[in-house]
Amino acid sequence: MSSATADAWSEGENLFTRLRLRFRSWRRTRPFWAGLLAMIAGVPIMYLPYAHLSLGGMTVAMSTTAGAGSLIIGILLMVLGLTAWFQPAVRVFAGVATTLLTLVSIPVSNLAGFGLALIPGLVGGGLMVSWAPLKERAATDLPTADGNAADGAADEAAGYAADEAATEAVPAVAEQADAEPAQGPKHAAPAARTDIPAQAGEPEEAR
Repeated sequence: MSSATADAWSEGENLFTRLRLRFRSWRRTRPFWAGLLAMIAGVPIMYLPYAHLSLGGMTVAMSTTAGAGSLIIGILLMVLGLTAWFQPAVRVFAGVATTLLTLVSIPVSNLAGFGLALIPGLVGGGLMVSWAPLKERAATDLPTADGNAADGAADEAAGYAADEAATEAVPAVAEQADAEPAQGPKHAAPAARTDIPAQAGEPEEAR
């Protein structure tokens, strides 16, 4: 088995650590906190119109004619939260719908569940709209066939260094060639010939 097909988890890690790392990887690829806040906002909107609160010996029922509308809004908020988790591509639509449903629940569902769903709904909708996936790593950062990205980065750095050295060497050679004057082949002066015969009447010093 090569390093490319080897298990990403070390043998020393227990099951809890593996599950935690898998959950962290899954959470970072989607607007997790935005979906969680949207589902939290749906709970008080859906629950409070049907709840019966006991204050001492008195039971208070908050059921109104808007109970069906509150139930629908709460269920939709929870569905939008799950949609943001499992379909991140439609996060913008889910965020806008979450914000609008939270605002609609103010007059429809007892002031957005007595204000308990107002802040989580608005914050969750804004996070859905503003969330963006992480940028993909460059090709030099990805593992090579041997599972090591450092070799590829080192080779590329060596190639850049060689190109820069070659680029700097060319002007240096040109400057050196301009500084040295052109010199032609050196010719030695002809030596005096001693085999010429002396003429009659010529002084000996003239030879």
